[in-house]
Amino acid sequence: MTDADFTFAAKLLRDRTAIVLEPDKEYLLVSRLTPVAERHGLATADQFIAKLRTGDSACVADMIEAMVTTETLFFRDTTPFDTLRTAALPALIAARRATRRLNIWCAASSSGQEPYSIAITLARHFPELNGWDVRILATDISHDMLARSVAGRYSQTEVNRGVPPDLLAAYFRPDGAGWVLAEDIRKRVEFRPLNLAQPWPALPRMDLVFLRNVMIYFDVETKKKLLNQVADLLAPDGLLVLGGAETPFNLVDRFARADDLSFGYYRVVR
Repeated sequence: MTDADFTFAAKLLRDRTAIVLEPDKEYLLVSRLTPVAERHGLATADQFIAKLRTGDSACVADMIEAMVTTETLFFRDTTPFDTLRTAALPALIAARRATRRLNIWCAASSSGQEPYSIAITLARHFPELNGWDVRILATDISHDMLARSVAGRYSQTEVNRGVPPDLLAAYFRPDGAGWVLAEDIRKRVEFRPLNLAQPWPALPRMDLVFLRNVMIYFDVETKKKLLNQVADLLAPDGLLVLGGAETPFNLVDRFARADDLSFGYYRVVR
């Protein structure tokens, strides 16, 4: 791949998704675009990039699907979900008893393990919410990942990586070599396409926003813009949850660490 081809593809990816591809990631571009090129009847990644230069919308969409990172797992990192169960949700539920309404947003949901982990936590530990208006919104840029999420089918490896045996027995059923999530859990989550780097559609006021392990792929200005948008969207006592390698500090001054909760939880400074 020529430097010009890499620069063009990296700029296109950044313009469309805000994902930054550093020059030393040429191997990643080649490895992910080569199979896409073959599906388009092309032999190499550079031939695919030549087609991208024509503005072919299908090629652009396929490039984005190939380049987004979809790594995820059920109850990822454990501690944020323990905190959700023992402290964050009880506090929010107590504060919302008058309205009996709770809005949760997973802003980069990949193949659905994170929002489904939240839905399982609610079903398992908070039966009092059954009469509430609880909305779990899950969004992602990848249409392939959204389709997987809605289907709720996961491989043995995927459930092995994060689902304890008791939860597997309670909320999944065998499906060939894999597992299907119970319909009751799937119905608790609404999946929608959303590109965080583009203008957002109208969203309700959120009580809890999971924005974990996505900002690490963005440049500083995109991170600032994203954090400010989330701050505007959160309820005054709402919570933002970030990944272990992410922080709002030195980017915006609108968040403070929720010291009564575990690392990764933040409150808006009003």
